[in-house]
Amino acid sequence: MNDKQGTASCIWIIDDDQSIRWVLEKALKKANFNTKTFDSASIALTQLKRQDGDLPDTIITDVRMPGIDGFEFMNQVHNFDADMPIIIMTAYSDLDTTVQAYQEGAFEYLSKPFDIQEATNLATRAVQKRFETTPKNTNPDISSEIIGDSAAMQEIFRVIGRLSRSHISVLINGESGTGKELVAQALHKHSPRVNNAFIAINTAAIPSELLESELFGHEKGAFTGAQSQHKGRFEQANGGTLFLDEIGDMPMALQTRLLRVLAEGEFFRVGGISAIKADVRIIAATHQNLKELVRQGQFREDLYHRLNVIKIHLPAIRERRDDIPLLLNHFMQQASIELNETTKTLGQEVLDYLVTLPWSGNVRQIENTCRWFSVMATGNTIQISDLPDELQTNQANQPEVIINDIKVATNNLEWTSLLRQWTQNQLNAGEENLLSQALPMFEKTLLECALNKTGGRKIEAAKLLGWGRNTLTRKLKELNS
Repeated sequence: MNDKQGTASCIWIIDDDQSIRWVLEKALKKANFNTKTFDSASIALTQLKRQDGDLPDTIITDVRMPGIDGFEFMNQVHNFDADMPIIIMTAYSDLDTTVQAYQEGAFEYLSKPFDIQEATNLATRAVQKRFETTPKNTNPDISSEIIGDSAAMQEIFRVIGRLSRSHISVLINGESGTGKELVAQALHKHSPRVNNAFIAINTAAIPSELLESELFGHEKGAFTGAQSQHKGRFEQANGGTLFLDEIGDMPMALQTRLLRVLAEGEFFRVGGISAIKADVRIIAATHQNLKELVRQGQFREDLYHRLNVIKIHLPAIRERRDDIPLLLNHFMQQASIELNETTKTLGQEVLDYLVTLPWSGNVRQIENTCRWFSVMATGNTIQISDLPDELQTNQANQPEVIINDIKVATNNLEWTSLLRQWTQNQLNAGEENLLSQALPMFEKTLLECALNKTGGRKIEAAKLLGWGRNTLTRKLKELNS
């Protein structure tokens, strides 16, 4: 890529891992960038301060390195070149690291292992932004309880980081127990409103006739039982953040009042005649499909668009099974502290089994299960026999399949989990070319089920599978079905 003067843009790569430097250098050169690599931030910083050689248009740096780390390097660079785009990369991809990267002025965050094309695209964007002024961020030192290494959670960390300087409304969607309030708290704690109140209210847990007063407050004598003036959640959250959980259950009349507050920035207490200013950031959450509620006439479309400025979808646990061992270990340690019990560990057999469960209660269910283990399990290492009754029942009664001599329970177990375990077993056994084994089995299974459903009628079966008739006929021959 060329800069405004027509010469190839230069990108510096800083990492103590030679293989990372080599991979990035090859990819960026292929994209027509000039590159320069360093195995330490101190050497790069010295050369940059001396203005020696080809100076960078963008810098890609690791975080954890001997000597000066990536954050300190970035701070020193921005002290004398505030507009330098710096891409932070690290294998330690938790929320705090991600948010810190954005808040200290990183152009973007790249978690290892990374996709080469993604890294190249980020570098291209960074060079394009080189001549634009980007205000620096502040860095409040805040911890977080959001746990997850999966790609889905990494993207959520990125969104929180990007919103760390914003007052914009956010809508969080996800099943019950996925941690919507934790994300709302993180958005508040990593925002300019951190020093003001975070107020949460579950709109589904309060009777509709009381909800208006809870939100907007009331004057003395406004209704029977109103013996004194009451400040509502909006006033309590003034200057801060108001988290409206289960917003999809809010009555239509209150939706209208909420819309007016968002549009005009003021409201009236119940029974009041004086307008009260409301400087409140709204973060709403729901497990429902608000768009569908709008279509059904149960949710105001104009309010939906007011709330849905930025949308964050929290995946269910079954959609991020890689995070289950991390969550289990975290909550086991947390439960031991909370309940003043000895820290217990999960045996490998138990851990492997728990990863396969559906966890319909999501993170909340995992947390409560760990509390149960801490109190009820007799030994320091939890075994299958220590499982609570409902999990024991699931294991005892569900049918099993055999995958490479390993029994795997199939009730409440998605086929993707079976595929994951089969794949892992094959890789551990040194097998290669797995797709040549898996794809024919996958296609044959779908084909047999479709033909069984249609009573052998090929045209209908092809339609069910999304194939043309000729494709189905060819597959029948290939698979000997």
